[in-house]
Amino acid sequence: GNQARVNDGAVVFSTSTRNFDNRMGIGAKVYLGSAELAAVCAILGKIPSKEEYLQIVSEKLSDEHKANIYRYLNFNEIENFKLEN
Repeated sequence: GNQARVNDGAVVFSTSTRNFDNRMGIGAKVYLGSAELAAVCAILGKIPSKEEYLQIVSEKLSDEHKANIYRYLNFNEIENFKLEN
């Protein structure tokens, strides 16, 4: 497969798109998240608390880029948006 194996019982963070028991290692606890969260994990060497995450993200992003990076999909604001079955 395309997944690396980790030590048995390890706790790891992954940007993989799926996870299930023992996929990356026997007894491994795997937490999935975004590439952005992976970068913060790499900086800290651990999965951050909410406070740590927000602090690092605010320090690393310049003000000029924050508005373009943190955009939520507000479908109610998209003209002529309609969900279809």
